[in-house]
Amino acid sequence: MRILRTDEARFAGLPDYPFSAHYLDVEPGLRMHYVDEGPNDSAPVLMLHGEPSWSYLYRHMIPLVADAGHRVLAPDLVGFGKSDKPSHVGDYTYERHIHWLSQWLKALDLKNITLVCQNWGSLLGLRLAAEHPQLFRRIIVGNGMLPTGDTPVPAVFSLWKAFATHSPWFPVGRIVQLGTERTMSKAEIAAYEAPFPSAEYKAGARAFPKLVPVSADDPSSAANKAAWRVLEKWKKPFITCFSSGDPITRGGDRYMQRRIPGAHGQPHITLRGGHFLQEDSPDDFARIIIDALKSELAA
Repeated sequence: MRILRTDEARFAGLPDYPFSAHYLDVEPGLRMHYVDEGPNDSAPVLMLHGEPSWSYLYRHMIPLVADAGHRVLAPDLVGFGKSDKPSHVGDYTYERHIHWLSQWLKALDLKNITLVCQNWGSLLGLRLAAEHPQLFRRIIVGNGMLPTGDTPVPAVFSLWKAFATHSPWFPVGRIVQLGTERTMSKAEIAAYEAPFPSAEYKAGARAFPKLVPVSADDPSSAANKAAWRVLEKWKKPFITCFSSGDPITRGGDRYMQRRIPGAHGQPHITLRGGHFLQEDSPDDFARIIIDALKSELAA
């Protein structure tokens, strides 16, 4: 496996991203980057990004939650952000991403975790929570699901998958803008491009759409069904925080609310915004997290 590492200079001066860099090897020669803000001795809030973003997506939320007295960790998935990037699309599998994240969790000895996840952060985070339920205290999902391949995917996803697989042009910053209702600045769009100095660095971003289970024969379908069997008995708090303008995940919040016991009676909310609600409604999204943690302290 050929590993690429983005030059740190490409991340200099990014708008609203003042966080110190932390690194951890999840296997020999493969380094993951993560943000770690707030008091070290408080229960961790784990923010998982998706496709094709990185921890920069949570830049407006991290300080709000950390300033409320919570430890916030936001890793860059392998292939994204400041993390190392295997150079071939075939280097990435669903199970490898689960393994890399599991190694990261284990190395940091994280427990009593509040999971905050969106997009592929949900496909990975919900699997992690189901496979290591003793480590997680609550789950907050925004615009994400855990697909098993048993239900048809939206047509817009099929188009996205074809584009990611075949298009010679893969403008990450503009892709994020397409999923965001507000107009981002040129510097913000450039920040999403910063991890990818050339096309060969984008293998991880191109790989993700093909890894979503779309049929029962998919290699990850059985593992995701096993995760659902755990989630169907999940009685710890489970909160959905979807946006009003996401055609890909629309309806997934109600599906999870019906199917997961821990979702019953929780303060589910629909926020204004597109697919990347962290860009459109960061303050409101952060408030959901802070209030969920505060309600437990008050109980």
